[in-house]
Amino acid sequence: MFLGILLIPPVALKMASTGYRFIRYYTSNPRYQRKGVPAPVLRLTAPIVVASTVVVFASGVALLLLGPSSRGSLLLIHKASFIVWIGVTAIHVLGHLSDLPRALSAKYESQPEWEGYGTGGAGRILSLSGVLIAGLVLAILYIPQFGPWLHAHH
Repeated sequence: MFLGILLIPPVALKMASTGYRFIRYYTSNPRYQRKGVPAPVLRLTAPIVVASTVVVFASGVALLLLGPSSRGSLLLIHKASFIVWIGVTAIHVLGHLSDLPRALSAKYESQPEWEGYGTGGAGRILSLSGVLIAGLVLAILYIPQFGPWLHAHH
């Protein structure tokens, strides 16, 4: 439960940043189109990754707030969406493997498709630190909500 709450802000940031890139690419922004069309596996799996992520987190929060009495179909939805999420996300991540060597190279930021963006390293570090701290604060604030689940009899 703690981990799930902790991950909400970082996941929201990731979905917002990839959503922004998606919109910029499909609205024909030249900077984003220079990278080229996303691989078919990424385009096919992305909507399922997004939808299952939303369902996993929304159902998890609903379960936490409603308590163990909500175990019925809501818990089934949570578990099923997690199974879908883990499978499709694994396929989606594997679809990014071909980008890994270039992303890890020291020359990544100087490649033509990233020209004009700058490194943005400080902004990324600040954003990630902020959402991790926000997630930690949120998870700590929700610890009292864990009690009913920890003492529920199955």
